[in-house]
Amino acid sequence: MNRPSPTLPGRLLLLACVLLPFAVHAAAPAPTPWRAGVATRKLNPPGPVWLAGYANRTAPSDGVDGDLHAKALSLDDGAGGRLVLVTLDLIGITAELRAHVEREGAARFGLRPHEILLNASHTHSGPLVDPARMLVEQVFRRSARPEDVAATEAFAASLRVTVVELLGASLAAAAPARLEFAQARAGFAMNRRRPEPGGGISNNPYPAGPVDHDVPVLRVAGADGKTRALVFGYACHNTTLSGNLLSGDYAGHAQRDLEEAYPGATALFITGAGGDQNPYPRRGVPGQTSEQLARQHGRALANAVHTALAARPRAVAGPLRAALGPALLAYDPLPPAALAAYTPATHTPEVVARAQALGATRARGEIPPPLPCAVHVVRLGSDLTLVAIAGEVVVDYARRLKRELAGPAAVWIAGYSNEVFGYLPSRRVLAEGGYEAVGANTRLLTHPGPFAPDAEDRVVARAHELLRSLQP
Repeated sequence: MNRPSPTLPGRLLLLACVLLPFAVHAAAPAPTPWRAGVATRKLNPPGPVWLAGYANRTAPSDGVDGDLHAKALSLDDGAGGRLVLVTLDLIGITAELRAHVEREGAARFGLRPHEILLNASHTHSGPLVDPARMLVEQVFRRSARPEDVAATEAFAASLRVTVVELLGASLAAAAPARLEFAQARAGFAMNRRRPEPGGGISNNPYPAGPVDHDVPVLRVAGADGKTRALVFGYACHNTTLSGNLLSGDYAGHAQRDLEEAYPGATALFITGAGGDQNPYPRRGVPGQTSEQLARQHGRALANAVHTALAARPRAVAGPLRAALGPALLAYDPLPPAALAAYTPATHTPEVVARAQALGATRARGEIPPPLPCAVHVVRLGSDLTLVAIAGEVVVDYARRLKRELAGPAAVWIAGYSNEVFGYLPSRRVLAEGGYEAVGANTRLLTHPGPFAPDAEDRVVARAHELLRSLQP
């Protein structure tokens, strides 16, 4: 039986009915309703203060080369996942500061530990926070006046208040946002562990050494499309400067350059696995001061961020999930002969007391307890995975984790996060010896000995375990 052909509207309706199931199936998922908030506070102390990072300073600061800041970015995926990132223009984060922020963050804002991530820029031109954990301890104990000690204690107290206030301010500033990720490269970081012909490792430029030149960038835009925050990272010490002026070093200059280029935006710097990386050149360039070199490195890093943003950033969707847990790192205790070298003639009473306590522990047949090294994993959908590790993490961790976690999600590795207890060497660095392996951690017995050779494997295994826990 012949049926009349459908009219044009009828044919269009029929076509729509046929294609509708396919259209529905192929539709992209709705973007995550991100909310983001940003807050900033200055960290400049009100007067002179002892600086951290170099043991040859014998007096407090005598001026300001660049303002120091604490900055916070809160992220909320609208489905129960949230994180507050706090970046600090400081040499490190103490266990006491981290514990205080966790307590107050929970009591005042309902934040759980894995929802707070702290990262220090490791500038060597910022205020001393904890003399007992820094290599400047001996000169500080011997040279600091009572007013210098009081200024250091006052700064540490004000820092605790400032960071907690930042948490609340960033949460209160939350507004609809869009997230994008991009990456570029900067080339001024170089490995500083140079093998010497006569044996040993010196602290000098080593062009053949491993590096991580990636510059990851997270752009946070408002509902109007304007840039509200730029989070960017680099794996390198902030050690261009060595004078007695307050400064954020190259990372401080990079943040200022970006904030000038994007009015109204906040730039937040995350230090990568730069424990064995220095910015070069640092000094010795005819006609250029260290301050000029720091500005040049800062401009180079800011330009890398501009390049990343021009390289087709990809949207970042949720959900946001985070996990935080310790990797327990065992020690190889120092032998009695090494402990006997810590005498009143060469060390302060505090260091001598540590050596005696360690000797007594060995005499009883006891071993030092392991160090809990915090590992923090943050996953933003299938687009970005951030692994943030405590301590001065050497570059091998970044290279290994980027290789092992390679997949659809971009991988961002940070060091100097949540607590900076000293250096976190890799298996290779421990085998080679030298400053990052043994010297820095045991010079003043801030640790009872070098870490055991399996430290790297324990940290990496913990990162994998935490990441698996975030899988749907």
